[in-house]
Amino acid sequence: MNDSIGETRTQFFEYNDPAHPLLLRVGPPLPAFTLAYEVYGEMNADRSNVILLYHAMTGNQHAAGFNPEVPGLDGRWTEENHEGWWDGFIGPGKALDTDRFCVVCANYLGGCYGSTGPATAHPATGRPWGPSFPVLRMSDIVDSQMKLLDHLGVQRLHAVVGASIGGFLALLTSARYPGRVRIVLPIGTGVETSIYQRIINFEQVNAVESDPNFRGGDYYDGAPPDQGLALARRIAHKTFVSLDTLRERARTELVSTKPPYGWYEMNHPVESYMLHQGKKFVRRFDANSYLRILDAWQWFDLVSEAGATSFKDLFSRCRHQEFLVFSIDSDLSFPPRDQAKLVRLLKRAGVPVMWITVHSEKGHDAFLLEPRSFAPHIHQLLEDTRTPATVFPSS
Repeated sequence: MNDSIGETRTQFFEYNDPAHPLLLRVGPPLPAFTLAYEVYGEMNADRSNVILLYHAMTGNQHAAGFNPEVPGLDGRWTEENHEGWWDGFIGPGKALDTDRFCVVCANYLGGCYGSTGPATAHPATGRPWGPSFPVLRMSDIVDSQMKLLDHLGVQRLHAVVGASIGGFLALLTSARYPGRVRIVLPIGTGVETSIYQRIINFEQVNAVESDPNFRGGDYYDGAPPDQGLALARRIAHKTFVSLDTLRERARTELVSTKPPYGWYEMNHPVESYMLHQGKKFVRRFDANSYLRILDAWQWFDLVSEAGATSFKDLFSRCRHQEFLVFSIDSDLSFPPRDQAKLVRLLKRAGVPVMWITVHSEKGHDAFLLEPRSFAPHIHQLLEDTRTPATVFPSS
């Protein structure tokens, strides 16, 4: 059996309805916007086999297969993006089995891979939105993707899946639109922004905004804030991988003693490795999009954004759903205690839930790199929904 998706292409959903604009939680309503998305597999006759997949913070709509080009991105569709970021999970016979299911993945509103964001043209001026792009919250990203599902004729999802902050969006979808979701698979995520994450995110914001080329976000006619964005990426990158993995990856790096900015001379492979990660990243991402998504992360409030009064009220809406929660034992960004809190809240609300801990040396990035550790559990729940997960009594 051929388990490859093959070559794919990005599609574009154009929403334009001034009478029913997308109502944003903070920013002004958006009467029109674009979402870039990809689809893998075929929808069945009643469109009940659809899985909505949310990408992580700097991911994109290209989750599987090979896509060599997305137009209009000013060079950001680099070779690093050509292979789908979850290719090991999506395809015939894989965890998200495209012989059975249809997988939809969209670039976030505010992103920089074809969806409307700071780098796209403002309809009134033809120039990039830049710093005038509306402030976003996680609920705005979810609501925009519900518009996409409406366009596709999908009323109820077989499952919603998300890792990292994509897990925030999966949880928010399950509680904000409980009637539209059957199965929820949050991977390496939590129910709130931790203090550790706030500090790391704040450091990244400072790194970007302190770059002289940032100019308050109005940099599209000049040099971009590459130095600040690269530093932000290096700040974050060390939380995605375990220290053992970082040491192993850096072992093959060549140490250059040439000072990149000032007098300091690098003397260890890990320094060269981190420098390379930052330089590589700035070629494929927009600094304003980075800040907009970080801002939504910092302000994330699952209860409030779902329109609930408490976690119990929120998850009580989800009792008809089934949850499969994944932890990664070496995860520094979303450590297992974050999933422990999620599972505890689900149990108290009487929601069917299974909790799996993946043992990995890869850290947070294990959800990208080790499909064999996740696939059997995902495959079993998606395929066999006749037997519900154990329902835990309220406590």
